[in-house]
Amino acid sequence: MEVQKKFRIKKNDTVMVIAGKDKGKSGKVLRLIPKKNRAIVEKLNMVKRHMRPGAHSRQGGILEREAPIEISNLMLICSKCTDPTRVGYKILDDNRKVRYCKKCNEVID
Repeated sequence: MEVQKKFRIKKNDTVMVIAGKDKGKSGKVLRLIPKKNRAIVEKLNMVKRHMRPGAHSRQGGILEREAPIEISNLMLICSKCTDPTRVGYKILDDNRKVRYCKKCNEVID
């Protein structure tokens, strides 16, 4: 039985790349790939793919699309202080577990 990995980053979060060719750029997380510790971020880590025309009206040619980025190279951007920040967890009075910004202590979820 395989254990589900837990990330501090979720789909639709705004993240900043902290290492690699796109360092300093930010975008929205489109998809997480837990088995490979990677995420696909909108308009970042673009690669060119040579595609053959498909049988169902897909056009061939050179396509540009996002490639996965290692999760450790991404940092969540806090919506309140608009800085890349580390993420912590705390349990609120109504027993909800939420993420919070370690810089400004603001709840993210």
